[in-house]
Amino acid sequence: MSDATQTAAPKILLVEDDRNFGDVLRSFLEVHDYDVTLATDGLAGFEAYRKDKWDVCIFDVMMPRLSGFELAKKVRESDTETPIIFLTARSMKEDILNGFEIGADDYITKPFNSEELLARMNVILRRSQTPADPKEEQTEFEFGQFHFNFPLRILTHTDAGGEKGKEKLSPKEAQLLRLFAINKNDILSRSEALTKIWGEDNYFTARSMDVFVTKLRKYLKPDEKIEIVNIHGNGFQLLVKTEGEEA
Repeated sequence: MSDATQTAAPKILLVEDDRNFGDVLRSFLEVHDYDVTLATDGLAGFEAYRKDKWDVCIFDVMMPRLSGFELAKKVRESDTETPIIFLTARSMKEDILNGFEIGADDYITKPFNSEELLARMNVILRRSQTPADPKEEQTEFEFGQFHFNFPLRILTHTDAGGEKGKEKLSPKEAQLLRLFAINKNDILSRSEALTKIWGEDNYFTARSMDVFVTKLRKYLKPDEKIEIVNIHGNGFQLLVKTEGEEA
């Protein structure tokens, strides 16, 4: 096969302050045909991130100069697309939920089986490379008194008097609201939302999504004709009532 037709190896940014562990993990991933760059602290990781395009970022949480959470926040200020996986020796639920709220795609607790990391990375890469449904390419939405610009993550509310209010949403808030808007007045299954946004349906991702649904309800509360409804046993519905319907 010629070089022109070969598929480039996925580029992985690994940021891990334990150099020995980082070297071992880099070697393991390289054996499985990944192109891996290793940085050994959060600040060096951010500098490496800015110099290239990455298919997946893997960040240790507890690091000098910038923690993995701080590093991810800096990345997510301008990049909502590159998948991020956190590695941590801590398994506290609060840490895991915090990681997802920042914009993580997955979270793996040390010690872990390297094959597990490989499997999770492959799932994330397949998901990111799957062609989008045409209707999911829509980036701006109007519903009730709201305008939502997904790329900018800006939700604008204009009341009956013309007064405007704006909210800048987090990456996960924006992704979830976009799914609701695409499926307006239809049922969005919990499993579909978890799989598309978090990559898997489990206890921690479900808890994380519930936190974001609560936040979105708060943002949408000023328009009494809009409601995110729990559909027992199925998921949620962004219900947008029309004029004449009872609020």
